[in-house]
Amino acid sequence: MKVLVTGVNGQLGYDVVRKLEEKHYEVVAAGRDQLDIANEENVESYIGEVKPHAIIHCAAYTNVDGAEEDKDTAYRVNGLGTKYLARAAQKVGAKMVFVSTDYVFDGNGDSPYEVDHPTNPLGTYGESKLAGENFLEEHLTRHFIVRTSWVFGINGNNFVKTMLRLGKERGEVGVVHDQVGSPTYTVDLAGFLVELVESEEYGTYHASNSGICSWYEFAVEIFKQAGLDVKVNQLTTEQFPRPAARPQYSVLSTRKVEEKGFTPLRAWKEALAAYLGEINNLV
Repeated sequence: MKVLVTGVNGQLGYDVVRKLEEKHYEVVAAGRDQLDIANEENVESYIGEVKPHAIIHCAAYTNVDGAEEDKDTAYRVNGLGTKYLARAAQKVGAKMVFVSTDYVFDGNGDSPYEVDHPTNPLGTYGESKLAGENFLEEHLTRHFIVRTSWVFGINGNNFVKTMLRLGKERGEVGVVHDQVGSPTYTVDLAGFLVELVESEEYGTYHASNSGICSWYEFAVEIFKQAGLDVKVNQLTTEQFPRPAARPQYSVLSTRKVEEKGFTPLRAWKEALAAYLGEINNLV
């Protein structure tokens, strides 16, 4: 199977390529220089030339706050880019995985969001990703939508790297305690995406590492596992204002992953330990 991966320079795309190569698939790794997903002609000609059997679409505009300032770019990349890929995939008979987000929900719930829960994004980022979901469903028969949350990986910036840097620099940090979700290690998520694309079990899935925590609890665990003595102060969302609203409750129900017989992602604390080990191996 020939698999095209978009967004290979991002956290997730990088690990998806690694997973596919481990399993000896023919991988076509596309960054922005090779494939401009927001350019319909470029997408159509590229996909027509490559003729992949499957596409794992990791490319995205992920700057949540920036999206509020630059709605057009967010929508062109996350919405229209997905539409163009879906249309091109349909033409060449490829299946496609689209990576979406917990931000399609408003975060007002108090129990894990099931895949069929009504969507209600709070801001432009969530709206643009939801547009991508809708375009994919409209234009491609053989599709998978995978919503995930709180992603961290070796290739790029993320909350874990930020906490480690700030902890070492300052010895004290403030972190919000009233936003709850499930951290997700890109290595584990990539493994699921590859498993998914090997199947014909089309539809929408939620995938994150198991377990629930607040950002504050996540930070405390990061410093504990890293062996750093850092004071972590609890902040409210109001004390840490951002341009884009964040969902207060971002826990995704991964029930469907298990119901369909896929390998569930391990507990987030285990995943964090593996990630810190990966970081240390690079030093």
